[in-house]
Amino acid sequence: MSIKATPTPAKALLDPSNHALVLIDFQSQMAFATKSIAPELLRNNAALLANSAAGFAVPTILTTVAEKSFSGPMFSEITDAFPGQALFDRTSMNTWEDAAVIGEVNRIGKERLVFAGLWTSVCIVGPVLSALEQGYDAYVITDASGDISTEAHERAVERMVQAGAKPITSLQYLLELQRDWARAETYDLTTGIARKWGGAYGLGITYAKTMFGASEGSH
Repeated sequence: MSIKATPTPAKALLDPSNHALVLIDFQSQMAFATKSIAPELLRNNAALLANSAAGFAVPTILTTVAEKSFSGPMFSEITDAFPGQALFDRTSMNTWEDAAVIGEVNRIGKERLVFAGLWTSVCIVGPVLSALEQGYDAYVITDASGDISTEAHERAVERMVQAGAKPITSLQYLLELQRDWARAETYDLTTGIARKWGGAYGLGITYAKTMFGASEGSH
């Protein structure tokens, strides 16, 4: 055998320092017509995603479209995780065509970008394909994005994957940032987010800790 395994992570894995997160158009008007995912699950996953990024200090761009004139405010589940952070409001459906947003992308300076938002087929496909064409490495949080139908969402995800984007989920994002339960400095953060927004997995954590005082970082 000519190769030898080493206990090192793949470069393709996300960590808090190797990417930026872009959250796009999580707004009331966009949510009303989103049918590919239940609204309560969408809000839950958006909260999990936003709090994961904020807790791990991932540089995050928040952007809306026509907030005052048409689409309404960004979900409070997201803005509460980033208190005081300015939102970039646009007229363009494709975030990548907004000069202010691109200025922020360049200021942050990460070549790997993670995207989520509404709708998948418009607000996410546009910037993801544009970023990929310009040489960026793009990931899409598929269960924190949604569209007017399951068909629209799935075809959009397929189109982005065919172009080179990597699909992941919101809980996967959180656990990939933590990656090792022995990382004590973020252990309580990660399990706290999972317990609040991690669905059945979070219930399992609560049960294990309450009944047995269990800890994933112990052997």
